[in-house]
Amino acid sequence: MTLLLEMRGITKMFPGVRALDNVNLRVAEGEIHAVVGENGAGKSTLMKVLSGVYPAGSYEGEIHFAGELAEFQTIRDSEAKGIIIIHQELALVPLLSIAENLFLGNEIARHGIIQWNEVNRQARALLAKVGITDQPETRVEKLGVGKQQLVEIAKALAKNVRLLILDEPTAALSESDSAALLDLMLELKSQGVTQIIISHKLNEVRRVADSLTVLRDGGTVSTMSAKAGEITEDRIVRDMVGRDMAQRYPPRTRRAGAPLLEVRNWSVQHPDFPDRQSIRDVTFDVRDGEVVGIAGLMGAGRTELAMSIFGRSYGGATQGTVRMRGKEVSVATVSDAIKAGLAYVTEDRKALGLILEEPIQRNITLANLGAVAQRGLLNEGQETQVAEGYRRSMNIRTPSVMQKVVNLSGGNQQKVVLSKWLFAGPDVLILDEPTRGIDVGAKFEIYGLINDLSAQGKGVVIISSEMPELLGMCDRIYVMNEGAFMGCLTAEEASQERIMSMIVSNMETV
Repeated sequence: MTLLLEMRGITKMFPGVRALDNVNLRVAEGEIHAVVGENGAGKSTLMKVLSGVYPAGSYEGEIHFAGELAEFQTIRDSEAKGIIIIHQELALVPLLSIAENLFLGNEIARHGIIQWNEVNRQARALLAKVGITDQPETRVEKLGVGKQQLVEIAKALAKNVRLLILDEPTAALSESDSAALLDLMLELKSQGVTQIIISHKLNEVRRVADSLTVLRDGGTVSTMSAKAGEITEDRIVRDMVGRDMAQRYPPRTRRAGAPLLEVRNWSVQHPDFPDRQSIRDVTFDVRDGEVVGIAGLMGAGRTELAMSIFGRSYGGATQGTVRMRGKEVSVATVSDAIKAGLAYVTEDRKALGLILEEPIQRNITLANLGAVAQRGLLNEGQETQVAEGYRRSMNIRTPSVMQKVVNLSGGNQQKVVLSKWLFAGPDVLILDEPTRGIDVGAKFEIYGLINDLSAQGKGVVIISSEMPELLGMCDRIYVMNEGAFMGCLTAEEASQERIMSMIVSNMETV
């Protein structure tokens, strides 16, 4: 085994926090190496050390790459050696073409003039390698998220990549796009490209990884080999969370009460195409203490439905009624929806759920500022007290509620979003992809919170692309496709096969 990368004794300190503590990582040439761990375990920090975001001298330990001591001061230094990192938040410019993005900062020019014919020729060759048939002149904003991820990989190939690092590459992708990306990773491996994948999706990790390193609390816990049969889901989970997890979904006594939320004949016009309906005559209900799921493929209309109900945040003209405890309510604005007792935890917590540059305490009180104000003036002491209460009850891992939310891990950011809406005192919470991009330990905590809410008589709606999550948590599951509901299954009736069968049978008739 020839080592391409060895990180020895990496320790990284921030004020009051030891983010990395004597971490060791060894990656063999030509392999796919997975790095897993709970949110806050140090995965992203380790990759920032490797790529030069945190320059040599700002951490303890050594990095050896291709047999040489590496002391990178900038990302350009690491890229010059062929280390390319693709972050979860893609670094593409939407209004530029694919070709322009591929060579941005690495332009093909002669005497200061870009050689567009050569740019497009090389772009076509790179796109062919990653399976994209779109023309190089196509603007990136016209591509779906799956293709944008592939453009990022093509961009890395344009820089003669030797070590490709993919941070949560499938977090925002559909199942088919995820499968295509994993296939591409295996193809790149066959071409000799060494890769590191950071992912919470353990089934995907097990599919592609040759070896795997687990981080916990900033330290290296274990390294496993696929060839030796060591990479099992149970062992990964045990090493990640420090304990055995016999159950992924905490047990709950199912106890549905009287109707709480009733949505009747709900139709929503597409915001850009008035002759098209995004949501078509949807009717459903949620009862006291009930957890209801909405299943469907990417583009089925699940998020659009949730946003339209929550203050008509999506869509044009809307028809239908919303009732809470038998009484018709207005959801014409977000304020109306909140007053009616609704809360919506968006799937994109960073863009729509949080103000990243504001502290934790301000984000938590944001949806209910009146509760921490007197005569229009904010009581900061009371606000801090409220935030501290949620920090403890939600187990938000932070040294202070004054810390900016942008500095938290994904799981802790999600807990802040949930705290914000719990402080607003809703009767029904709509959770859109509530565990996307967070680790198994944080998922279990959020599942426990959902169970607690249902035990309090709240209604919970879960929109999720992970069918095991819906099957493990929900009392009933509505199946959605093409903006309409195909039917409803009880927990006893539901299975992955039956849900997919309902979706596919409808697609065949469209």
